[in-house]
Amino acid sequence: MSLASPSPAKIAVSVSGIEKAFGPTRALAGADLVVEAGEIVALMGANGAGKSTLVKILSGSISADAGTITLGGKTVSFASPSEAQAAGIATVHQATDQAGAAGLTVAENLTLNELCGTGNFFVSGRSIRKRAQEIAAAIDLDLPLDRDFIDLRPAERQLIAIARAVAAKASVLILDEPTSSLSSTEAERLFAVLRRLKASGIAILYISHRTGDLAAIADRAVVLRGGRVVASFARPIDFSAAVAAMIGRTLDASAHDGKPSSAPILASVKRAVLVPGARPFDLDLRSGEVVAITGTLGSGKSRLLRALFGLETLVEGGFTIDGKPWLSTGPSYSIVRGVFMVAEDRWASSLLPPEIPGATIAGTIALPHLPRWFPSGILNTTRERLAATQAISRLGIKARGPDDTLDQLSGGNQQKVVLARWQAAPCRLLLLDEPFQGVDVGARADLIAAIRGSQSGSATLIATSDTEEALEVADRILVMRDHSLYEADGSHGSLAAAIGSVEAAETGNVTS
Repeated sequence: MSLASPSPAKIAVSVSGIEKAFGPTRALAGADLVVEAGEIVALMGANGAGKSTLVKILSGSISADAGTITLGGKTVSFASPSEAQAAGIATVHQATDQAGAAGLTVAENLTLNELCGTGNFFVSGRSIRKRAQEIAAAIDLDLPLDRDFIDLRPAERQLIAIARAVAAKASVLILDEPTSSLSSTEAERLFAVLRRLKASGIAILYISHRTGDLAAIADRAVVLRGGRVVASFARPIDFSAAVAAMIGRTLDASAHDGKPSSAPILASVKRAVLVPGARPFDLDLRSGEVVAITGTLGSGKSRLLRALFGLETLVEGGFTIDGKPWLSTGPSYSIVRGVFMVAEDRWASSLLPPEIPGATIAGTIALPHLPRWFPSGILNTTRERLAATQAISRLGIKARGPDDTLDQLSGGNQQKVVLARWQAAPCRLLLLDEPFQGVDVGARADLIAAIRGSQSGSATLIATSDTEEALEVADRILVMRDHSLYEADGSHGSLAAAIGSVEAAETGNVTS
């Protein structure tokens, strides 16, 4: 359902006919978008739809080839991010380490824009602290002003960037995947801040793949596909229609039948204690089974996967694989024996910078398998390229070919390459930590199909903070809280009940 055209007096920012090409690739092909003052608009789109390009143009990082930007009723163009910021457009990026300066305090980071603009080398610590208190109070930010930025959580870093934007009197705030690394509690805190900013008249462009976030915060959703806006949905947002508009097709309601597996047990976790004082738990993974562990950030999901892969040690308990004790001494030991892991941060753990030789799709997929594929030490690029070509076809990776570097791909296609790496060799146990983070709905469907389509002789254990993702991909779902596991079936109600029962037990509110 489309919204009526807004009144020109209410428009905070609009783009009309924006075009941008990178060589033969058209990232934007006449995009139009309007955001009113005091409105939160969700920008949805599959990876490669043009969202990032549009944001970069609005924030002054790149310029458009054609089209116009209107801000506060005036046509503008920006040669740099600083020009966009000075005009009133503030962008908070997904990578929160860019939201401030390590080595500076919270107070110094809150006043960073003003300090850089004064040219006054004799600003006192007292005046910085006083101004920082004023900036923090504007969004009810309660942080120790003398804490170092590097010690802050991602949510706290984001709030500092937002507070700076408000202090700079930004009229437009752009948020790129703001909750991708936040707990549910931190996300709610962010939403409360955004609602206050909306009430004050700030226009907010909110980019996220999480439909739960958008249902909670967005007044309207705009869908990009092929570099154009193809649909606009008013609240309450019809996400089934929005997803269909994003990818040009509908998605199946479920990826599996959810029936219990009778296959033999492939891997077991026995009386495991992840941290001192945690409740011991057991877990069996059956051949051909996909098991998801859901829970909040810090609940212990990632720690369990890292322990299985040999990056952590248990306080108590142990593992078995194929009935034999499993004690990995590290990733190399695990990889040789068919236990593979995709970590949460793909750039830190799985992808190489483009300037390094071999940082192509083919080289990335082949990298951990080189000792087995080429024991003589002589590389055969034909084999590397064949594995990459097969992966591109099998997973629907949008690339020109196996020699593309990973920085040329969207986030969803990067993640497909990472998964393809571990599907290129025989696997017994695949460990996936937040595999759909920053991945659009269409790419997520492709990843789920690839995960479930390669399960005949292996098991997959997935850690995800998103209940919807767990329901889509898993045969069986468990809830982790305070580093222990609790069973749940695949329904929303069961998951809510399982989480609720754990919370009740912890607060002593259990009823018989």
